[in-house]
Amino acid sequence: MGLFSTEEDTSKTPQNDSLIGNLKGYLDTRLDLVRLEVQEKAKHAFVNVAHGLTMAVIGLFFFLFLNLFLAFLFNDLLDSNFWGFGIIAGFYLVLLIVFVMGVDKAAFQTLADKTLSNTIYNSDKRQA
Repeated sequence: MGLFSTEEDTSKTPQNDSLIGNLKGYLDTRLDLVRLEVQEKAKHAFVNVAHGLTMAVIGLFFFLFLNLFLAFLFNDLLDSNFWGFGIIAGFYLVLLIVFVMGVDKAAFQTLADKTLSNTIYNSDKRQA
């Protein structure tokens, strides 16, 4: 009765072999399903990040050129070479002071809570 015994094992019946084969097939299928779900979620995350970055770059360019336009417009209206840029810079300085002194992080926390609440459970398409 060694490792390479030629005697028949009584616990190995055709029914047990079939059951073990079915169990292995089921586990392989579940593993493939998990891999596909992970791949799909990674692809979805990549698309969202790429879209967000593209929109952020386009928005940044729009914002910069709008500010340059306003600064040159104020320069033209004030017949100056620099006061328009000073007015725009002053506006952003006042905005920065208001945010530093007056806006609490709790306002941003409630916004994040509303935006991101239960996104994990809502995106899960499997049934419990």
